[in-house]
Amino acid sequence: MGKILAIDYGEKRIGLAVTDDMKMIAFGLTTVATAEIFEYLADYISKEKVETIVVGEPKQMDNTASESEVYITPFLVKLAEKFPAIPIKRHDERFTSKMAFQTMIDSGLKKKQRKNKALIDEISATIILQDFLKTL
Repeated sequence: MGKILAIDYGEKRIGLAVTDDMKMIAFGLTTVATAEIFEYLADYISKEKVETIVVGEPKQMDNTASESEVYITPFLVKLAEKFPAIPIKRHDERFTSKMAFQTMIDSGLKKKQRKNKALIDEISATIILQDFLKTL
């Protein structure tokens, strides 16, 4: 059995989350600079069995693609080229950043800690993955 890896793509940073081997629980993994993501993923995938990659799909309220999709599309092409044996799925990521920020408030993080954008990206990836797991 393999894990599912979730990606919350950003132009500067990419939040990552992963499931347990039974694909029941989503955990925040880390945040990686976008320029370093393929090196990080190659290393991670060489050590862990990743069965599926889920990439957040930003959408507008009317269900059309967000403006940031123009940056994600080339990333998806390169991701498929680098890891052709791993299926890539998309999952709606609307409101995940707001939900991540609210999660930080609810967990009692101080205002200074809540300004950590890397943590918001990691939590967003976790929320994307948790939501994706509900569809399985």
